[in-house]
Amino acid sequence: MRGSRFTVALAVGLCALAACRQDMHDQPKGEPLEHSRFFADGRYARPLVADTVARENFELDAHLLEGKLDGKPADSFPFEITRADLDRGRERYDIFCAPCHDAAGTGNGMIVQRGMKAPPSMHVERLRAASPGYHFDVITRGFGAMFDYADRIEPRDRWRIVAYVRALQLSQNGQLTDLPPAAREALEAK
Repeated sequence: MRGSRFTVALAVGLCALAACRQDMHDQPKGEPLEHSRFFADGRYARPLVADTVARENFELDAHLLEGKLDGKPADSFPFEITRADLDRGRERYDIFCAPCHDAAGTGNGMIVQRGMKAPPSMHVERLRAASPGYHFDVITRGFGAMFDYADRIEPRDRWRIVAYVRALQLSQNGQLTDLPPAAREALEAK
């Protein structure tokens, strides 16, 4: 009698354990190329909705998205830079660039002070002479120890950062002759 109770308990236990198994690999689902009884056309894969996927005549704005014109770094900005763009560029620069390049762009940011390799100053002649498209490409793809920011900063904000870097370069390397005559006279009068 004891042996049969044990056998019954063992059988019930094994059945309960077998019932707990979920066969995720054998679940009811439709594979894209399988036949379907649910859809009238007999396919699980649904056709694309008209006008939702660009198939032809799809052009990207290389100037805006890549910083290039005719395959070369652009010498101009793809949109007019406003004061709001410069403010946004400064905000983004402070977040993403200043930790290494510092607020003035001299290449002595907090990360550098903690031992990382110093980036070049934004005020060296080579970078002051570089086109806006070159700076955009460096932000997009990275350079040297600098990693790329393509997935962290949207293209328009990258252009705004470049515009702010240009403003930094002008502010640190400006000459009195660069000022409009009225501003120059006001400074000379002091």
